[in-house]
Amino acid sequence: MKRFFGACATFALLSACAMPPEGVTPEHLAMFDEAVASIGCDLVSEEDFIPVELQTGMTRAQVQDVAAYKIKTEEGVTLSNGGFRLKTGACADAAA
Repeated sequence: MKRFFGACATFALLSACAMPPEGVTPEHLAMFDEAVASIGCDLVSEEDFIPVELQTGMTRAQVQDVAAYKIKTEEGVTLSNGGFRLKTGACADAAA
């Protein structure tokens, strides 16, 4: 019985860890951070997404997935207008 609960606890801890979206490498994550910082740290409209897509080589869906991942890992936040704000690296000051 103790082994069962130990296994469940281990699984729960592993499940809580956010994994990067499938097909997204650490290099993609770094490019995402740089691209979002270059547009002022917020992803809100088409005008924000297009330069990030072009700079990273990622699709819109991948950019959205990375933003969701950054929220899960507390490296970004959802804005009241439904957008995304990066709050690490060059964007740490913009997080306030």
